[in-house]
Amino acid sequence: MTRVTLDLPPSGPEPDGAERVRVLSYNVRSQRDDRRALVRVIRACEPDLICIQESPRYWRPEAQAAWLARETGTVVLSGGGRAAAGPLLLGTPRATVLRRADLLLPKARGLHARGFATAVVRLGRAAPFALTSCHLSLDPAERLSQFQLLPGQLAGAEQGVIGGDFNEHPEDPGWQWLAARYQDAHATAPWGGEYTSRPGDPYQRLDAVFTTPAIHPLACGVPPLPHTDVMAATDHLPVVAVLRVPPA
Repeated sequence: MTRVTLDLPPSGPEPDGAERVRVLSYNVRSQRDDRRALVRVIRACEPDLICIQESPRYWRPEAQAAWLARETGTVVLSGGGRAAAGPLLLGTPRATVLRRADLLLPKARGLHARGFATAVVRLGRAAPFALTSCHLSLDPAERLSQFQLLPGQLAGAEQGVIGGDFNEHPEDPGWQWLAARYQDAHATAPWGGEYTSRPGDPYQRLDAVFTTPAIHPLACGVPPLPHTDVMAATDHLPVVAVLRVPPA
């Protein structure tokens, strides 16, 4: 991929101790597609923190998560494999993990296992916050119950960020329920593209980043990356958010 410079506020410290943090949320379809294209897309987004959905669960899941971390210049923060049933958190050395709180969710018979990957992280002098990656159910009733569990993933932190594939549209009840409590970062600070599925002809927004009120979205959306790599990498488009995390 030719180097792409995204028209986004840079990440890094602010004079008052706040931090600008770049968060990527991305469904990678179990790394079944072009893994090199996937790595190029992630690197082009230059994230500090990554919320992965559909990390491989069944065949050498820890090794595959470690490979993705190594190739993208990050480390595994939490989740991955069977521990959270697919969601995975990666981060650069800027992020310090204070604690982990992955959750394997109850499921209805015949449906896929689902879970949340969560880590409480600190960057620089900013306040610690809970970072959660999720991939919610295709069943509407089960999905609504999973939306309602997400605020519980703060894990003792006062603030939180959720990145996920919600398998729901913004006008649907679970999304609306969460948006009444957390900020939908793209709706708050729209940037780039809106629709995340599917790469060849995006027509719906299933993927998003949400934040608690004190974490301020500066920009959020689908980045304008070269068509060839986003088509080859997976069946979703990435969502990038630049967030201002307040000082401790």
